Amino acid sequence: MISLTRKTERVSKRISVRDRLLVKEVQEMEQTLPSTCRIHFGDPHVLSEFSLTILPDEGYWQGGKFQFTVSVPEEYNMTPPKVKCLTKLWHPNIFEGDICLSLLRQNSIDGMGWAPTRRLKDVIWGLNSLFTDLLNFDDPLNIEAAEQYLQNKSDFQMKVKEFVQLYAR
Repeated sequence: MISLTRKTERVSKRISVRDRLLVKEVQEMEQTLPSTCRIHFGDPHVLSEFSLTILPDEGYWQGGKFQFTVSVPEEYNMTPPKVKCLTKLWHPNIFEGDICLSLLRQNSIDGMGWAPTRRLKDVIWGLNSLFTDLLNFDDPLNIEAAEQYLQNKSDFQMKVKEFVQLYAR
């Protein structure tokens, strides 16, 4: 069980609101994790930093292994977690490590951005959906990938497979 206070050299330090929320949310997240996702805590006592692996079992990115880092800021749950993609891939909504996903934005034009009612499980499911649902490309991060998908799905699929073979194994 995770303690709500930390003891360092005979001094107790109150745990932050973020860390209290994370104790609950991490348990919930682990119980509702999509079958294609794995989480790993480098330090089991630091719930605010973890890695996520997504292994799509369908769609364009099937067979790939995509690594993400998730960092939960002290201001959580008023601000969203920071997420970076560590795997190079061909995707309209992921480019050079950045991710275009409304719920990761503090302010989103589509009204689907971060809100204090959102949870880590929502972030995981949202990231997972980037590999299963082909998304709205009105505001893509990788414009070239979005245009290729719209103009020639066959070439798009070949390029995705090439990137999976080169970078996501």
